[in-house]
Amino acid sequence: MCRSIKTLRPPVLPEEATEDEIRAAALQYVRKVSGFRAPAEHNREVFERAVDVIAGATAELLDGLEVRGAAARRAS
Repeated sequence: MCRSIKTLRPPVLPEEATEDEIRAAALQYVRKVSGFRAPAEHNREVFERAVDVIAGATAELLDGLEVRGAAARRAS
């Protein structure tokens, strides 16, 4: 897997992941899967669309996760 994709959920991050952090992780994933660091012009649209879709799915995932003990740690 991509070593540069970091875990974006608490307690690894002290607070919620930012939109920029989520997009950076999505970009790294698309780069790894496609094998392209930067797409050729004729692939740019599909590449960017994939980053958008994966960033959206990642945000949805992070919003829906329930991390045991996270609320107790935040209250402390």
